[in-house]
Amino acid sequence: MERFSHAVVIDPTNLTDEGRAELRALCDRVDFFDTAPDGEEETVRRMAGCDALFVSYKTPISAAAIASAPGLRYIGMCCSLYGADSANVDIRAAKARGIPVTGIFDYGDEGVIEYEVAALVNLLHGFEGPLWRGEPRELGGLKVGIIGLGTVGIKLARALQFFGAQLYYFSRTPKPQVEKELGIRYLPLKELLQTCDAVSTHLPRGTRLLGREEFAAFTGGKLLLNTSLGDTFDRAALKAWLAEDGDNYYLCDGCGIGDAAPELEGLRGVLLTHQGSGASLQMNQRLSRKVLDNALAFLQGR
Repeated sequence: MERFSHAVVIDPTNLTDEGRAELRALCDRVDFFDTAPDGEEETVRRMAGCDALFVSYKTPISAAAIASAPGLRYIGMCCSLYGADSANVDIRAAKARGIPVTGIFDYGDEGVIEYEVAALVNLLHGFEGPLWRGEPRELGGLKVGIIGLGTVGIKLARALQFFGAQLYYFSRTPKPQVEKELGIRYLPLKELLQTCDAVSTHLPRGTRLLGREEFAAFTGGKLLLNTSLGDTFDRAALKAWLAEDGDNYYLCDGCGIGDAAPELEGLRGVLLTHQGSGASLQMNQRLSRKVLDNALAFLQGR
């Protein structure tokens, strides 16, 4: 089987020890970097001479960085890849040079669902902090809207369905088969915001659907959850929304807060879990297997 001559794992990717060992077996040489590069100059320096690059969702890989490694022939993203517009790798530049870029899916979803259910339960009962709307209440009967009914959104719907929540969703296109299977109802975005007590956003990086007009429809003591990669809203609109009602809350993990932590952390109503909610032993195992399977498929010409 063909091998990589020089692979670079350019930042912390959550590959397990077993995954690293398997990657070593596919390469004549592999360099692992356990810190993020300090800017593009360092990125280019680390990529020097590589023919395979492995990268997390955090490190930008620009067209210039790709061009700096003329022997580069494969990029393995150790994260989800939804499309060129939301990726931290310049997919178009790679494609123009004939370099395939692969991503992975469905590897950290379980932890995300556990976090969202736990975060809601804690706030609804006041177990470890504030108590929403002044008295303990259960998930049963809570009106929950899911924005983005992909894999994670469907898993969240299944989990909340078990507890008896009333479920609604918004996506670019209605999904009648999923509606039938889950008993979940499609609503246009503004109507969903007006109807629901809590809304959870599951959107590709860089997708911001909620602005002042949307938050104006989402009033009266509401809950916004976000585990997407970064903001799904206009920050000024979110801050105004939090300030207008003491029972409006924004619940997010380390992925959802993104680079907004300095601006949002500490504000009343922001309930932040600093770590990425998908992070777990099992997530790293699934991630490693999928990343290595992609690399193997490339080397085998599949």
